[in-house]
Amino acid sequence: MKKIILALLLAGFSTTKTEAQSLQPFTDGDRVVFLGNSITEAGYYASNIWLYYITRFPNRKISIINAGIGGDVVGQMNDRFERDVLPKKPNIVVLTFGMNDTGYLEFNAQNADETAKQRIAKSQQDFILLTNKLQAQPGIKPIMMSSSPYDETMENKNNYYKGKSKAMEQIMAFQKEAAKNNNWAYVDLFHPMTEINLREQKRKPDFTITGPDRIHPGRGGHLVMTALFLKNQGLAGKPVATIHIDTKKGLVRAENAKVHINKKSELGLSFNYLANALPFPIDSINGVWENPQTQADALTVYPFIQEFNQETLKIEHLKKGNYDLVIDGRKIRTFSADTLTKGINMALLSNTPQYQQAASLMYMNELRLELEKKIREYYWLHFNYFKAQNMLFDDSQLAFEKVAEKAKTDWFVRMKMGTYQTARFPEVRKMWEDNIKGLADRIYQINKPKLHIIEILQVK
Repeated sequence: MKKIILALLLAGFSTTKTEAQSLQPFTDGDRVVFLGNSITEAGYYASNIWLYYITRFPNRKISIINAGIGGDVVGQMNDRFERDVLPKKPNIVVLTFGMNDTGYLEFNAQNADETAKQRIAKSQQDFILLTNKLQAQPGIKPIMMSSSPYDETMENKNNYYKGKSKAMEQIMAFQKEAAKNNNWAYVDLFHPMTEINLREQKRKPDFTITGPDRIHPGRGGHLVMTALFLKNQGLAGKPVATIHIDTKKGLVRAENAKVHINKKSELGLSFNYLANALPFPIDSINGVWENPQTQADALTVYPFIQEFNQETLKIEHLKKGNYDLVIDGRKIRTFSADTLTKGINMALLSNTPQYQQAASLMYMNELRLELEKKIREYYWLHFNYFKAQNMLFDDSQLAFEKVAEKAKTDWFVRMKMGTYQTARFPEVRKMWEDNIKGLADRIYQINKPKLHIIEILQVK
């Protein structure tokens, strides 16, 4: 047995030392599958990443595809790789695991350290098997991403498993080593999010960027995960657009936008504005079960707006006083000349036509995500129940009756049954898939920035 394990280690991890590949931005035509557990199945961070690309690179059409299944360890991801990942025809696979691999209640047992070692060793062996499969797919570029953190330090009596975080760090160590040795990109979510937790808990001991259960990030945590992924792609600091106009000199600078001044004076100005991108809309609702976090909550602990959502308008040498910002004939807000001289961030103004356009894309993307979640629930039941019954993708009446009986005693199965009642029919799944594709196609039809007339009018 030891010889077999050694052979697996040698196969999965080359002895040639290299550095992890830098994470490049996605390009036109990329099909990106996110392979993970329940945090991935929730879909929010991957959906946010797609929304960023939809709004920031409107002519760069990519596909973001969810392959998360709640409760999975990497061994289960390996088992379903051929039936769940490859049929999606990805050219990029983002692989993340570790939360479930380290276990939970085991950390409260007397032999916790030994059990953790065994689980970590098993996770590494299974990871090597999946690594070999990825290496055998030359058309797929893997990206290794750490788990988001288990928040062991928050003031909360629920789900406390002492030592789980350290066990997760051991998994991250072999993930990072594999990324280096295979020349894969590596994204660390665990440590930056843990730093946020530790920093904020000094002020508020029950704070968490993760969630009340210490495990599942809410919408705020998912936005931070989005930001960290995009930052690894080198996209932090790239503005939506920048406009700098001096009413004496004219246009000083326009970045990622085209600007044509129609008229200007110290009493105001008018110009045509065509940006190459749209602002990123911030959602104010929560969406994760028993987690009240919203995206807006994350803005107080992570500089997302500063790094990813700057649509700056700066007007110099206006006469002292107040000025209305008017776009396409509609008053947006009133600003002082001093404020306009310092510059305003139009991405924070939710009533601009460009923000409203971006918001419509956000809601369409949300609808796409809800349909995708139904399909993931269908896959959850097959890989977590039917596979063990030798009934994988058997959606017969007998299969339905068996899983309905299981639902009487299994809360997790019961939670998926509402979806499965309809999802077991291939015509229904095909309709959902067609609707997902239709929404994506429509999004890329209406996500192109429009020409706007911006006026700065003195308030009399």
